[in-house]
Amino acid sequence: MRYCKKCLMPDTRPRVVFDENGVCNACHYTENMKNKLIDWQERENELKALLDVHRRKDGYWDCIIPWSGGKDSTANAIKLKTEYGMNPLLVTFNPLMPTEVGEYNRRILIEYGFDTMYVSSNVNVTRYLARRFFVERGNPKVLWDAGANCSLVRMATNYKIPLVFYSEHGETEYGGNKLSDKSDMIRDLSEVLENIIGDDPRNWVDDVVSEKDLNHYIYPNIEDVQQAGTKVVYMSYFFKWDQWVNYEYVKRHINFRDNPCGRTEGTFTKHDSLDDKIDDLYYYMQYVKFGFGRAVRDVSRMIQNGHMSREEGLELCTKYDGEFPQRYFGEVLEYLNLSESEFYDVVDKHRNKELWVKDQGRWKLRNPLV
Repeated sequence: MRYCKKCLMPDTRPRVVFDENGVCNACHYTENMKNKLIDWQERENELKALLDVHRRKDGYWDCIIPWSGGKDSTANAIKLKTEYGMNPLLVTFNPLMPTEVGEYNRRILIEYGFDTMYVSSNVNVTRYLARRFFVERGNPKVLWDAGANCSLVRMATNYKIPLVFYSEHGETEYGGNKLSDKSDMIRDLSEVLENIIGDDPRNWVDDVVSEKDLNHYIYPNIEDVQQAGTKVVYMSYFFKWDQWVNYEYVKRHINFRDNPCGRTEGTFTKHDSLDDKIDDLYYYMQYVKFGFGRAVRDVSRMIQNGHMSREEGLELCTKYDGEFPQRYFGEVLEYLNLSESEFYDVVDKHRNKELWVKDQGRWKLRNPLV
């Protein structure tokens, strides 16, 4: 493993690219494009022109915001409604294991004055697929990624709502592989299937799951999307994306609650990805498969946006990265219908032996952060 010389992201992150000096493409994007070459006023003017075309005068919804109740989607909602005069419909695709703080943060924004819809798939199919994908891929949230990406576009198409605003384009912001020149602005279906979901959900059909169980996870026909005039875009194209700035923006507008434990397991932050109990396992499995966990992810983003030094980040990662998700462990085992021994067998099945070595009965990274 090599770690970026500017942030702490390793070269094991899928699709990240390092230059000859050991600097990742996310750092290059932040330093060169985001901070120097992009005219953000011109980007905001593009947004205003887009909104002026699609803003409704009859009271009907003129955009959908995929909304978890978290800081980023909440910032998008408040900004589009209060600063740009839009009438958004907030749509939540159901978390696998909802948290109390997540439900509170959704309720407090609803009381601020928004229309919302909650999309819930068949709970039996959801649990089955979460277990199956944890066992097969080491990722219990494959189905959630599909649902949050596909069902909302289907809803916009069916309801003839012209705009869908997702938060950031991860392939640009965090180092990845753009599959088209415009995919940092306009959502590219091929990129969603390849980089986020991993395949076409129709491939999930088996003896238990039929295609009729997968409506929420299958992307609508492109022809139907085009005929409805639906445009799916990223807010990070129009604004200099910064998760900490989004958090501070939301805190100024509503009584947004942080993690009641003071921080989230596996990291130092208390304000990110709070709505689903299974998220802690998701990020732990990232550590198992790729050798970096939630703290490295959070620190790298903070370094790139100038909120901390690499030295400060290294100290936090040394302290928290790879921490086992103990808080909800019993509930997660019950949800996935696994015993502890079955759980650890699955974890070790997905452990990348090129990155890990067993020393006196304990797994250790071959090339830890230094």
